[in-house]
Amino acid sequence: MRDPDVPEKAIAHRVRSYTGNSADNRLDGREESRMNDDTRFRAFRIRNDDGGYRAAVQDMAVDELTPGEVLVKVAYSSVNYKDALAGTGKGKILRRHPLNGGIDVAGYVAASTDPALREGDQVLCTGCGLSEVRDGGYAQYARLEAKWTIPLPAGLTLREAMILGTAGFTAALSLYRMQQNGQTPELGPIVVTGATGGVGMLAIDLLTRAGYEAHAITGKVDHFDDLIALGARQCIARTDLHWGQRPLEAARWGGAIDNVGGDMLAGLTRVVHPYGNIASCGNAASIDLATTVIPFIIRGVSLLGIASAGTARAIRDDIWRYLADDWKPAHLEKIAMREIGLDGLGGVFDAMLGGGSYGRTLVRLD
Repeated sequence: MRDPDVPEKAIAHRVRSYTGNSADNRLDGREESRMNDDTRFRAFRIRNDDGGYRAAVQDMAVDELTPGEVLVKVAYSSVNYKDALAGTGKGKILRRHPLNGGIDVAGYVAASTDPALREGDQVLCTGCGLSEVRDGGYAQYARLEAKWTIPLPAGLTLREAMILGTAGFTAALSLYRMQQNGQTPELGPIVVTGATGGVGMLAIDLLTRAGYEAHAITGKVDHFDDLIALGARQCIARTDLHWGQRPLEAARWGGAIDNVGGDMLAGLTRVVHPYGNIASCGNAASIDLATTVIPFIIRGVSLLGIASAGTARAIRDDIWRYLADDWKPAHLEKIAMREIGLDGLGGVFDAMLGGGSYGRTLVRLD
């Protein structure tokens, strides 16, 4: 989608994508005003070499970016738990080095060899190898593969797309898979764990928009009022959970979106109504799961894995259409708690990994 309010001259330089010979880099025969190969821009770059694991904001050139058919002038990115792990080295996220961090990106096409994506178009990308095997969105420019570059759907701005980002995509993918497996509002409320994180807050808002009753579990009881304002009908302190240790306990919820893992996820399997679904999309507490098969073979409970990074393109398109329309959270600006530049990433990473995650953090690049 091209933004009619952004004049052509406001779009940054037309830039060749450097993925082939000069004939392949022509932009529909139009006169090109390219950046030089050595034009510099700022990026949050992660390294792991003889000097150790480290990350810093530095200047780099376009021709240093990983290959791709679409060069994007980045407007926004966001901060996810995975970004914090990658940026600090506390999780093994990057599979090659050096790379720019940031698993989310939204901005304007600066150059493209794909005829479906033209200069000035607004686009986004989440996951798809960003900050794992290719340069991510923590830079003023990013080069993307066309097959994973999503035109910004009508109903969203670039800013809104990155308030959502991987977190919103994950929340929506959770509900999408649950509904594919028979989840309906009639089965009962859906409980969201880790409810004050980005995925959790967006899930509560999104579930409410989709016609479900949402309940919240969190350790941050001082934010109960905020969760209620997003649509949560009931808030439960993590320390007040007493759901017993039998293979089956009294059923309380029609389904769950779990960001926590470990004992929390194990407990949820015991208290979901027959034929309800649990979407497992995070491991903030633990990667372990100690449960029995009884909830699955007696109540027909389904445990669904939510792997947002590797989601097929056709499903991605569906999810973003939902997020721009029927499932668009009504309180995005309330969920966007802060906006930072590249220099502010380190502090946000430390707070997030220290258990201080609350809402969404936008990274502004323009």
